[in-house]
Amino acid sequence: MTFRNPPFAALRALESAARHLNFTRVAEEINVTQSAVSHQIRHLEELWGLKLFDRPPRGLALTYNGQVLAPLIRKFVDDLGIALETLQSEVERVPLRVDMLQSFSVKWLVPRLGRFHEEYPEIDVWISTHDELVDLSGHGVDIAIRLGNGDYPGLTSTLLLKEHVFPVCSPDFLARHENLKTPDDLFDVPLLLRLGDPAHPNWEDWFKKAGVGDVSPSEGTRFPDSNMALQAAKEGLGVALARTAHVSDDLTAGNLVRLFDVDHRSSVSYYLVCPEAMSEKPRIVAFRDWLLTEAKIAQDEYDKTASVRLASAGIG
Repeated sequence: MTFRNPPFAALRALESAARHLNFTRVAEEINVTQSAVSHQIRHLEELWGLKLFDRPPRGLALTYNGQVLAPLIRKFVDDLGIALETLQSEVERVPLRVDMLQSFSVKWLVPRLGRFHEEYPEIDVWISTHDELVDLSGHGVDIAIRLGNGDYPGLTSTLLLKEHVFPVCSPDFLARHENLKTPDDLFDVPLLLRLGDPAHPNWEDWFKKAGVGDVSPSEGTRFPDSNMALQAAKEGLGVALARTAHVSDDLTAGNLVRLFDVDHRSSVSYYLVCPEAMSEKPRIVAFRDWLLTEAKIAQDEYDKTASVRLASAGIG
């Protein structure tokens, strides 16, 4: 047997009537006349061929049919209401789409993101990662974090973090290679290398800063991104060249150890960029201000520890 779908207004009337057992109160609740409620209930009974209510002299009473159907209708109405509220809420919460290097996202942003959610619970952050520069508008990106020199035509650019690079290894690795006293000693241990990318600091630059001379390491395991190289260093496979933003938490936790007091400033830094037309949108301003505050805390911590290291080494 095929049943025609009843109108939703009639289902609402049935659900309310099953709770109140009084057409007058139903009419007040759903804002229609009492005769309209009676008509809708009668329409359902005729449509389904089932009697839903007995009508004694006072009030109403659910029949067996009504007792079976009322909980099903109530659940349907409740579930529909919850679904509509959820969908309407999602429409109102416009997400903030942020793009950056995957390594920066994993090592620096994500561990701090909970603090942003605590301060701005109404802003949902959607993260995407690209190692290459992308057209922000073409990828639906509101704001991005880029590693470079800050020159991004058509975009507003704000310095976020300066980058310093230095060698790191695991405590166990250092214990097994007690001869690591000077930068020259690095040639006696495995170096963990990045695949060629001029935008990233390399061992050649660091050795030059350390005064070792014209050196171009060619032997060693190579990795496509900093996260893999740092993980290999934590596993005791060798010495990696780390960037400040990627390694500060591991240094604090004791997972990695910094080698030598050669403070090499990278030629590239992290910048916040976004389309000029969007730079003053409230959610972008909120995220930018929060990021700059977090970056200043991180930069101050690095500068403080760097001063202590250099002073203890008799430098400066």
